[in-house]
Amino acid sequence: EAGKLRGVEFHPEQVVVTPGAKPIMSFAIMALVDEGDEVIYPNPGFPIYESMIEFMCGKAVPIQLKEEFDFRLDTKELKKLVNKKTKLIIINSPHNPTGGVLTKEDLKVIADIARNNNIWVLSDEVYSRIIYDMKFESIAQFPGLEDRLIVLDGFSKTYAMTGWRIGYGIMPVTLANYLAQIEININSCTASFIQRAGIEALKGPQDESEKMTAEFKRRRDVIVDGLNQIKGITCKKPSGAFYVFPNVRKTGIDCRELADRLLNEAGVACLSGTCFGKFGEGYLRFSYANSVENIKKALSKIEAILGKK
Repeated sequence: EAGKLRGVEFHPEQVVVTPGAKPIMSFAIMALVDEGDEVIYPNPGFPIYESMIEFMCGKAVPIQLKEEFDFRLDTKELKKLVNKKTKLIIINSPHNPTGGVLTKEDLKVIADIARNNNIWVLSDEVYSRIIYDMKFESIAQFPGLEDRLIVLDGFSKTYAMTGWRIGYGIMPVTLANYLAQIEININSCTASFIQRAGIEALKGPQDESEKMTAEFKRRRDVIVDGLNQIKGITCKKPSGAFYVFPNVRKTGIDCRELADRLLNEAGVACLSGTCFGKFGEGYLRFSYANSVENIKKALSKIEAILGKK
C-alpha cells in the first residue's frame, strides 16, 4: 500500500514498525548524525526535528518556509545551505504547522541536491492522504535515492488512530536492520494487536478516510474564510494536513501573548507560531480537527476580541 501510493515498489525487509512515527525520526537521526554533522530542517516545523538534532550533538540548520512561497521549501535557499558537513535533509509534506505541500518540481530538485551531494533525506509523509485539490507527490518516486532515503508514515492522521501509537519507516535494508536493533533495545516492539489493527486499516475499505478528508476540506474553507474576516489576520488556504497558519502581525500583538489571550479570554486553544521555531514569529497555528459548529463558535470568539475587518 505504501508503494502504491508513491508509485514505487518497497520490500518488507525495508520496513521498521514503531510505536508511533516519532521513534523513526529519533532513531534515524541517532543512526546517521555524528557530532558536528549538519541537518537541514524546515522552520517553522515539527519541534522534534530541531530537538533531536541537537540532542545528538548535530548542528540544526533551519530553512525558512515563507508565506509568500506558500510555505514550501525554497530550493534555491536549500542549495545555499548545503555544504560538506550536511548529513541529512528533513522534509515534511503536507506540512505541520502550515499545511504547505511540496510540488513534484520541488521534490525533484531536492532529490537531485541530495543525490549529487551524498546527503540522506528523511521525508515525513504522515499527512500524505490528507491533501486537497492535488495529487500527493513523494520524493521516493525519483531514482537514485534508494540508498539514502527514509520515508516516514503512520496511522494516526489518516485512520484516526492517534492513541494506538503505530508508525513506520521505509529505508535501505542495512539501515532498517540497524534501526530495528535500536527499536528492540528501547521499545521491544509495537504491540502485535495494534499492528493487526493497522493491517486492517490498510486492507479495508478506504471510503471513511476519504470522507474524512473531504470533511477536513470543508472545515478548512470555513476557518480560512472566517479568519480572513477578522481584523489584523490574514490566512492562506493550506493544501494539506488539518492546520491553518494565519499571519497575525497586523494585530499588533505578540503571537505568544495572543495565543494566551485567546485561550484565557475566549476559551480558544491554538499554538503560537514560535512553538514551531523562530521563523514562526507572527503566526498562530489552529487545528481544524473539530466540528464546523465549534470552528464557527471559535471564530466568533476570536472576532469578539480582535474585531471584524
